[in-house]
Amino acid sequence: MPVNDDVKLGSNVKIFHPQLVNLYSCTIGDDTKIGSFVEIQKNVIVGSRCKISSHSFLCEGVIIEDEVFIGHGVMFTNDLYPRAANEDGSLKTEADWDVVETLVKRCASIGSNATILPGVKIGEKAIVGAGAVVTDDVPDYAIVVGVPARAIGDVRDRQQNLEIAATSYS
Repeated sequence: MPVNDDVKLGSNVKIFHPQLVNLYSCTIGDDTKIGSFVEIQKNVIVGSRCKISSHSFLCEGVIIEDEVFIGHGVMFTNDLYPRAANEDGSLKTEADWDVVETLVKRCASIGSNATILPGVKIGEKAIVGAGAVVTDDVPDYAIVVGVPARAIGDVRDRQQNLEIAATSYS
């Protein structure tokens, strides 16, 4: 599994085990870290200062903005109606389907083993809990968990609560 010559790597990109990834025709921003057993397909854009943890799959149509965390084993999808064959029984080719884009906004975090369905937008600084299945857009700052993923809070409230807790012990 290689890092193909057609990959556009920013400066200071760290690929921990280049022989254990599959990256082709994608763009990786400055200072991004990529773990082992990651596949990043053609036309994917990963921003700067991101972390893509091991065993994750970023398929064509995925756009990751800056400072995004992708946990271990996160799976993105890009086809709303996946099929191996056409109605006539012939194997599907690239010409037989349309890529559905998915956007992960700046500073979002996606927990381990989450699955992201095609066409959703994950908002700025949002948190997707481990194992969640994201079927709809996630608003900026939302905390979502479950199958299907549902909002349980707001990151800003959580930060405020942590600040209150920290000052109450001083």
